[in-house]
Amino acid sequence: MFGHWEIDTVLGKKSNDKALLTIVERKTRRKIILPLLEKSAKEVVRAIGILKDRFGALFRKVFKTITADNGTEFASLAGDDLEVCFAHPYSARERGTNERHNGMIRFFIPKGKPIKELSETQIKRAEEWCNNLPRRIWGYRTPEEAFIGEVLELLRGEKEKQASLMAHL
Repeated sequence: MFGHWEIDTVLGKKSNDKALLTIVERKTRRKIILPLLEKSAKEVVRAIGILKDRFGALFRKVFKTITADNGTEFASLAGDDLEVCFAHPYSARERGTNERHNGMIRFFIPKGKPIKELSETQIKRAEEWCNNLPRRIWGYRTPEEAFIGEVLELLRGEKEKQASLMAHL
């Protein structure tokens, strides 16, 4: 089902470094990477706010659930318009899609490389590469193509609901 996401953080150097928030949609494998000033709950909430602004009225339909690990940075994630599930401790397999995609990011951001040294362009390039890599699961379409198809289907469904409602008035 479309709209179920996995979330995690990617760190560079362990001390005094920025972090990356990675979010992967389970069905389409579409990845979003957002830079964080630090690995903290406050920064994760700020990043989710960016996504709410970006998706607007569609946010609740595109982000039905988010599954996180039990890190303290996700402690304040749950809100009125966001259903959050927490994986069992030490169970990375419960968020396997995100773990696999974080491994793919390491092609661009090797472990130990400080995140603060990365430009926005480098982060965007890693995200675009992940989203434009053809996947067998999608008949060799890309996650970007699959994601756009799902969002268009949501929008089409909305128009049909509106037309149906208008017919009954």
